[in-house]
Amino acid sequence: MTQKKWFQGLVAAVLTFTLILLIAKVDFIFQPLATYIGAIAFPMIAAGLLFYITKPLVRLLEKIRFPKWVAILTIFLLLIGLVYLVFRFAAPIVQNQYQALVNNIPGITNQLTSIVDYWEENHSALPDQVEESIQNYASNLQSSLQDIPGYLIGFISSLINFLFTLVLIPFFLFFMLKDGEKLIPFLTKFFDKKKGASVKKLIEDLNHTLASFIQGQFIVAMCVGTMLFIGYAIIGLKYAFTLAIIGLVFNVIPFLGPYLAAVPAILVAFFQEPKLAILAAVVMLIAQQIEGNLISPNVMGKALSIHPLTVITLILAAGSIAGFLGLLFVIPFYAVCKTIISHFYHEWVDSRMKKKSAAGIQAE
Repeated sequence: MTQKKWFQGLVAAVLTFTLILLIAKVDFIFQPLATYIGAIAFPMIAAGLLFYITKPLVRLLEKIRFPKWVAILTIFLLLIGLVYLVFRFAAPIVQNQYQALVNNIPGITNQLTSIVDYWEENHSALPDQVEESIQNYASNLQSSLQDIPGYLIGFISSLINFLFTLVLIPFFLFFMLKDGEKLIPFLTKFFDKKKGASVKKLIEDLNHTLASFIQGQFIVAMCVGTMLFIGYAIIGLKYAFTLAIIGLVFNVIPFLGPYLAAVPAILVAFFQEPKLAILAAVVMLIAQQIEGNLISPNVMGKALSIHPLTVITLILAAGSIAGFLGLLFVIPFYAVCKTIISHFYHEWVDSRMKKKSAAGIQAE
């Protein structure tokens, strides 16, 4: 019996490997499908994120006797108002602070050069490699940042090509909010009663995993961004709003995000006034302590149950393979895979237990 199972597993592995080779050889057949999937992937993912963020609000409105279509319409009006407020008030602030930061780069470069000169005059000479790296950094810093507007223009021109794709986001979001509950009955009708119950349980587990992560990360990031802005404003740090936005975005990346967000804030604070760098670090530390000990445990809890070492390993690997997008999506991807594997493992364990119980009853 054991040999038969091993043989079946070997045949399945060989067939799977052969299928992968065949697909690789005739990939041109699947190119139109890949192009189509690539075209709808971004609006689907964006709509999915908005779905998990706005779904609790829809449920809240339904609990207070709003009809579902009125609740969805209210959500869309709130989103439109939020987008208007961002472009009306927040975007000009970020633009002005960014432009001021770029204009201040020559002064920062001169300060960096002065620090190096002072160190060479009053201390032992820096190692050649360190000195060369600092000089190259100082000489390239201004030109690199001045090139950023050009890169942004290129990015905006590329973004225009996706406008028709972006229009799909509200349509996907509308139907997700309207008919999301119909997904499970639609999928389970293709299976018998026993397998249908298993599929329903799997989808519910996946939904809980994604909702816990996306909603939790959104709330945590907003709280951290708000705390950073208040803290930076209190200590008098320039470009406080822009640096807080950077902190908000990077905080979406677990564990490493806060440290990445601290670097630009501490650098800007140091060149504004060296002592201010310590205060900026203290602000970041306080915000992270509040987030780690108060906000995250109450908002996210231990829903994902992923060990910190696993998170760090995944982030390092995903960052080297897929860059910033890898950092953003590796944790939910891993959580989904873990949920699927855990589901089928427990199904297998339950099946074995039932077989043993049945065998024991027959033996009696």
